[in-house]
Amino acid sequence: ARGRAMTGPIAARVARLSYFFPAHDEEANIEGLVAEALDSLPGIAETFEVIAVNDGSRDRTQALADELTAAHPGVVRAVHHPTNLGYGAALRSGFAASRYELVAFTDGDRQFRVEDLGRLTERLAAADRPDVVVGYRIRRADPLVRTLYARAYRLANRIFFGLKVTDVDCACKLFRREALEDIHVESDGAFFSAELLIKLRAAGRTV
Repeated sequence: ARGRAMTGPIAARVARLSYFFPAHDEEANIEGLVAEALDSLPGIAETFEVIAVNDGSRDRTQALADELTAAHPGVVRAVHHPTNLGYGAALRSGFAASRYELVAFTDGDRQFRVEDLGRLTERLAAADRPDVVVGYRIRRADPLVRTLYARAYRLANRIFFGLKVTDVDCACKLFRREALEDIHVESDGAFFSAELLIKLRAAGRTV
């Protein structure tokens, strides 16, 4: 969560990292998030890129994304959907636009600290060399009904698909690009993350 800073030693930087975030009507957050990424990512990767995926926003998100791209050429890029296609479609576009060997994303609402991607790259470099690292929220600020729904959803994914992930929908994930090859996700909505992880496991990738 944003209120908890990363602690402990910082792992060695990775060589190249693509970081993207979906943004739908995020004019209040996009400039701050890009600034945070530009400040944090040099400590995580030697070379990096920041990609804003504007999912048919009706506010100034598109204009701000283009201004940020012009202000930081070669580092910040923008992908635009002419209409709102949904969260899964925005993630799909982010993956497709990413160019480097490691790909990470968070949501565009600044719910997570970009610097915490360093925790994920550190875990990725561990001896077992997983293909995917999925973060989880230590404390969720959700109403009781939503918390119960999330628990039921996690249990269903475990029972029916064997998906043993603490926080399936946590929007703080890191992937090796090679692990995503030949993985085709059909969902455009909220099930995208679960379907992606299920298919990665079915293909023998480690999560």
